[in-house]
Amino acid sequence: MSPTSRTQRATRRMLTGAAGLAAAGALVAAAMPAAAAQEDAPGRDRSSRTVDVQLLSFNDLHGNLEPVPGKSGQVTQKLPDGGIETIQAGGVANLLEDLREARQGNEYSITAAAGDMIGASPLVSGLFHDEPTIEAMNGLGLDVAGVGNHEFDEGRDELLRMQNGGCHPKDGCFDGGYEEGKSFHGADFPYLAANVTDEKNGKPILAPYWVYQHKGVKIGFIGVTLEGTPDVVSAEGVKGLKFGDEVETINKYAQELDRQGVKAVVALVHEGGFPASGDFNYDCDSPGPGAGISGPIAEIAKNTTAKVDAFVTGHTHQAYVCNIPDPSGKPRLVTSAASFGRLYTDTTLTYDRGTRDIVRTGVESANHPVRIRQFQPGYKNVMHELIDRWNGLAAEVANRPVGYISADIDGRGAPTSQYEKPLGDVIADAQLEALAPADKGGAQLALMNPGGIRGDLKYTAESKGVVTYGDAFAVQPFTNMMNVVDLTGAQLITALQQQVSGANQASIKILQVSKGFTYTLDMTKTGADRIVVGSVKLNGEPIDPAKTYRVAMNEFLSGGGDGFTVLKEHKNKLVGPSDLDAFTAYLTAHSSPSAPLAPPVTDRITVVR
Repeated sequence: MSPTSRTQRATRRMLTGAAGLAAAGALVAAAMPAAAAQEDAPGRDRSSRTVDVQLLSFNDLHGNLEPVPGKSGQVTQKLPDGGIETIQAGGVANLLEDLREARQGNEYSITAAAGDMIGASPLVSGLFHDEPTIEAMNGLGLDVAGVGNHEFDEGRDELLRMQNGGCHPKDGCFDGGYEEGKSFHGADFPYLAANVTDEKNGKPILAPYWVYQHKGVKIGFIGVTLEGTPDVVSAEGVKGLKFGDEVETINKYAQELDRQGVKAVVALVHEGGFPASGDFNYDCDSPGPGAGISGPIAEIAKNTTAKVDAFVTGHTHQAYVCNIPDPSGKPRLVTSAASFGRLYTDTTLTYDRGTRDIVRTGVESANHPVRIRQFQPGYKNVMHELIDRWNGLAAEVANRPVGYISADIDGRGAPTSQYEKPLGDVIADAQLEALAPADKGGAQLALMNPGGIRGDLKYTAESKGVVTYGDAFAVQPFTNMMNVVDLTGAQLITALQQQVSGANQASIKILQVSKGFTYTLDMTKTGADRIVVGSVKLNGEPIDPAKTYRVAMNEFLSGGGDGFTVLKEHKNKLVGPSDLDAFTAYLTAHSSPSAPLAPPVTDRITVVR
């Protein structure tokens, strides 16, 4: 699609519902806060002086075009009577209907995303290098997106292909595309990467900002990902790139936009926070603005220039709508819509034509669940059709049985307080088994990063415990190559300590370990002291700090990912099969219809609380 036709598409959508705007305008003007009225010029009609701009936003979709089953697909809200409602939510077909309804009557409407639209995707998207997700985002009418760390899973060239279209940099094209006569033209929306620069020339690899313009209204969008992206992406994915400080970058481009006369600015930041409650309607401004949220985004918001009027954020997969004070102490909106398309945020930005800026006191925002609808028989919107088409292309591969389970084996959906995940044990055991033979690396134990477990294995009456290749792919979608390396006992102990200290001090990351490797995690202590050194054993024998051990792990961990810097000090690396191949082989070898795999007993990590 040409730039001209993309603009025409966006313009057509922005004009939807314009006929009802005049009637709505009177109601909007009547509802304007008194503080906003004081900012109007004397003698000017407020309805002409200000205009309400709708900002619809979401984040961390991760290619989940269909609703995610089980706990990972749920959101909760607190009810007026104090009770909690659990809602099964998600799916781009449902999201499309919600966005259509939300846009009605809003001439000024922008849809934005804060990164991780792709990457770690289920098979229906991941098998096709996330082309289906980009196609879906085009169909949803996404206007602009910031990059997240997962946009770099396959490296710079693949990200540029997501923007510009064309053939995959390694796999090429199949008959011009996955479907005969069709080719991939890329995103209709701009991806923004203000703080991601080429190491050689220092220039951003994608546009740093984008300006929405309609009938004199101008709002700038700056997109950044977390500075720590190299810590959570494989080294190959970020090769040749530099990731700058989020605050410094946003301040730089906010100033540049200001010089161009763009006074209203929204930052799309792929970095997030942790609200005190998981309910999507939690009031994180009680007892004061931003009091109920912590984490990196709180510091970013407090230190970013007051020229920025709102933040749309992500990465932590949390739901919040908060007002965090800017450097001058004035409250400023910060939002996040959880993940997997379960929520969207609807924000009203009151734009003052006189100052060309956002009236902060006129900003309103709320998260809304993307409820799973009961569509009329025979009705399909364009997202249903898109999913059906791609599922059809994937069916032969996706539906192939690779194993059997007797009950749910939870990974991503396990409680956060459960540091050892049942599915984590299975994955670690699979990696050890694949790489234990002498000619495969001679691994004695395996370590698995918890963030790499992207789903659960669910037992349903319909599936009767059958695990398909598609199910396995949803759990291990990265297809990271397995490595076997030499580490000393001292390095192994340091790796365990790095789970709860250093980069992981605030948000601990507990490695999943293979059978025979045991230790005690004492949560009554702090930092590295939480690892009881004398308890670390392999097959009942204490780990010898001076001894060398052969350890299996994926290439992300062996590169020092997730703050495990000691792991990249390894020696004698041998590259094995992909983590997905190891996982599916294990499921096939250890289960059958008559003897399905049962959830393992999680007894490798003893937790003291």
